[in-house]
Amino acid sequence: MAIASIGGKPAAQIQALVDLRAKLDDLQRQLSTGKKASTYAGLGLYRGVAVGLRSQLSAITSFDATADNVQARINVAQTALSRMSDISNSVKTAMMQGSYGTGTIGANTAQTTAQFSLDEMLSLLNSRAGDHYLFSGRTTDQPAVESYDHILNGDGAKAGLKQIISERAQADLGASGLGRLTITSPTATSLSVAEDAATPFGFKLASVSSSLTNGAVSGPTGAPPAISVDLSGGVPAVGDTLTLRFDMPDGTTENLTLTATTTSPPGANQFLIGADEATTTANLSTALNTSIGKLAATALKAASAVKASSEFFSADASTPPPRVDGPPFDSATAMTTGSSADTVIWYTGETGTDSARSSATARIDPNLSVGYGVRGNEEGLRTIVQNLATLAAVTVSPTDPNGGELSAAMNQRLTSNLAGGAGIQSVADIRTDLASAQVSIKAAKDRHQQQTATLADYLQQIEGVSNEDVGTQILTLQTRLQASMQVTSMMYQTSLVNYM
Repeated sequence: MAIASIGGKPAAQIQALVDLRAKLDDLQRQLSTGKKASTYAGLGLYRGVAVGLRSQLSAITSFDATADNVQARINVAQTALSRMSDISNSVKTAMMQGSYGTGTIGANTAQTTAQFSLDEMLSLLNSRAGDHYLFSGRTTDQPAVESYDHILNGDGAKAGLKQIISERAQADLGASGLGRLTITSPTATSLSVAEDAATPFGFKLASVSSSLTNGAVSGPTGAPPAISVDLSGGVPAVGDTLTLRFDMPDGTTENLTLTATTTSPPGANQFLIGADEATTTANLSTALNTSIGKLAATALKAASAVKASSEFFSADASTPPPRVDGPPFDSATAMTTGSSADTVIWYTGETGTDSARSSATARIDPNLSVGYGVRGNEEGLRTIVQNLATLAAVTVSPTDPNGGELSAAMNQRLTSNLAGGAGIQSVADIRTDLASAQVSIKAAKDRHQQQTATLADYLQQIEGVSNEDVGTQILTLQTRLQASMQVTSMMYQTSLVNYM
């Protein structure tokens, strides 16, 4: 039995050597990888914590990647929006300078500026970040707006802005060019100025007032509305005035004041006092025809263009712009519903009833999402496109005697529209919204950086090892292993003869 027990010792000693060798291999692996174990099972009770920490770190990495992508898109959008603001300001400057130009030179310069600026503006609205169209709302795979040529000149059977403005101008000015007004003389000493029908077109009589000595004015009354002037009580005195106030198609108002004079020939917006009431009435009728015709060719034509443009750019695929019910257009009495088959739809991106920012959202933190969507038909952007296109579409002829005043009337309206006002969205408002998203993204990434450092340190404590500790253990284990091998070798050299 004693001899048998001696024979079993070497086997046990060999197993101890194997265990020590395995321990040494594991320590060497720890030294090379810096990890306590090659599997989570090797971490013991902390394996669940390690899995959770790695999951959190992976989520943070994913959120940061999303944030970087969104940040790049917002940066491109902000650059485009900044340029759009510059375009708006430069065109306003050109229009103000054009108002003081000689004849139609300033008007043509402002129009040329508007044409180039509109082309650039449309290109900016079709900006992309990678394959992502930035101003198309949710439809990021298609351009936001139509081309410059299609918007102004149309696309085949589809009418563009120039045609829409032309049709509306014909309807507003009417065949007589008096803004759909008729001027008649019921008697030799009286005048009537009436709207020609109950239509949405032309001048709308708002009020009339006068300081005519011995004269009487009334209205507007009736259907269609009319005002009357009666000079049967005697001729007016020099300097007496008659003022008509008109509501214009674009929502503005215009006053026309005629002044009595004895100077022949009378100047602009004056009428000659005649030898009697009938002659004076005839002179007043002539002056009204001339002055209303000129006001129609200038202020009314400008207001008509602004109105037509507003309807054109307020439309989208679901609500096409209204069209004048014609031809003929100069005697039209109503609008009709257009369609995408006969009218160019300038905005081709997504239209929604929700906030434009919510058309593109990204989660950048477990509990935080940011909205960074932009639609090209938002008020602040549409206003710029609309006014640039109106100026680009209405050509002021160098031979038009009213060209300078038409240009001034256009510039006044368009400059005012581009200036915006309280409660009206501007490009700056859109940029502010996007800047808020940028601030949120930066704050989230700063938090993630701190969280990553903390979580990574904790994970290192669980999974990692100290090279110094592992090195010490390896040296100790090598010493033990060497001693064990020597003992085992000696035991294998022992024989029954030596033992006895």
